[in-house]
Amino acid sequence: MDKKLVFGIGIVLLIGLIGLNSIIGNEQITVKAKPNFNVNEVSYKVAVGKPEVVLFDDTAQNIGEKGSSEITVYNQDFALVKDVREMFLEQGINLVQFKDIASGIDATSVFFQDLSFPSSFVVEQNYEYDLVSKNKILEKYLDKEITVQVVEGDQVKEYTGVLLSFNDGIVLNSDGKIIALSNTNKIEFTELPGGLLTKPTLVWKIYAEQAGNRETQTVYLTTGLDWRADYIATVNDDDTALDFTGWTTITNNSGTGYPDTKLKLVAGDIHRVQESPQYREVFEYAMSDGAAVPKQFGEEALFEYYLYTLDRKTTINNNETKQISLLSANNVSSQKEFVYDGQSNGNKVQVKLRFNNSESQGLGMPLPKGIVRVYKKDSDGQLQFVGEDEIDHTKTEDELELFLGNAFDVTGERTQTNSENFGKGFYKYEYKIKLENQKDEAVNVIVKENLGSSWTITKNSLPYDKKSSSEIEFNVNVPAKGEAEVTYTVEYRYYY
Repeated sequence: MDKKLVFGIGIVLLIGLIGLNSIIGNEQITVKAKPNFNVNEVSYKVAVGKPEVVLFDDTAQNIGEKGSSEITVYNQDFALVKDVREMFLEQGINLVQFKDIASGIDATSVFFQDLSFPSSFVVEQNYEYDLVSKNKILEKYLDKEITVQVVEGDQVKEYTGVLLSFNDGIVLNSDGKIIALSNTNKIEFTELPGGLLTKPTLVWKIYAEQAGNRETQTVYLTTGLDWRADYIATVNDDDTALDFTGWTTITNNSGTGYPDTKLKLVAGDIHRVQESPQYREVFEYAMSDGAAVPKQFGEEALFEYYLYTLDRKTTINNNETKQISLLSANNVSSQKEFVYDGQSNGNKVQVKLRFNNSESQGLGMPLPKGIVRVYKKDSDGQLQFVGEDEIDHTKTEDELELFLGNAFDVTGERTQTNSENFGKGFYKYEYKIKLENQKDEAVNVIVKENLGSSWTITKNSLPYDKKSSSEIEFNVNVPAKGEAEVTYTVEYRYYY
């Protein structure tokens, strides 16, 4: 590094330390930089109490409109913003107001880059959110003259005087008289006092080694941006296939818009430390580009999560909910199932829909968690809603099971018909499960039984499948307008 630059940086840090340690109360100190640091004859001020009061003066430049941006939205109500803008910097120290940022910004996560001149850097940063309000303006007009209109009976009277207090009504000193006013109708101020903002602003002191226009990128984390996946499945007449579409729903309540932005979405459960956000790790994860696939969103693995990249730019306005197509697949093989779990659901038989997230079925991409809404056409050819369920993050080739509701014409009844205790940890139970079908066609019902541990089936009227160490299933065919039952005996032996 150039020796002059190193010396200059040292002077800046020394000035900052001297300034901050030389202030008593809210007294402002104006520091003139040394000539060899070349700040273009511009002095800057330092304050302990309210730095925004002295930072906003004629020496500060406002950065213009956003040139372009990229946002990576996580489905945990936060986003990584990359804001690209052009700015002109003089050689030396520049005071910059960076406006139109998200109101939910995490100021500790801000990362500034001069893409044209990498040697530029931020010497000092303030995040100013002292926004314009009636009380804020009144606070800054203490001991200054204002004009107040109040309602007195049927008349509106006007008073002009020096503002003494506003905490419990307006108190003025008007020509030596102390006037306390309530029922304020209108307050007039001569101008907007310095230090108040209409929107949150980052205020920087940026050192530039050389003057000129440059492209800059500001990266930060913010709350107020979230996304979710929503899916629609339309089943065919005999429930053997479905059309499956997915949408991303992005909600922006961050306090600013993102015109012509590159959009990326991250699906996964990311750990964040509340008091010290790991923004640098998140920044590194989100820098890579998404792989292109023949859908609106390309997807790729990102650390232990999935990154979806929109293959075109879009605009996301503030206070807007936007939906963008994620995927679409037609004629996906599906299977409707009736499932009876008498231990958990009493007489209710659940209706479920199963299909595979496989490429051979026209899907085969990692599916973000979201709600699947299922529709089916009635006899008039009109779509009707038949149920919905929420899926978790789903890998490719995994099976999806949607619980849509309880069957109307198929019911069950579970009865314990016998119970014996032989002592020394030896028990025997007998069960009967009765199923009734009022439909015009036969149905197959999956009967689930949770047995716990240390069990042995000693007698059963139908074959069963052992699904786990504690669960078995019977497949029971129930005839049209008829009944069917399954019985079994289970023994438990516990050794103490």
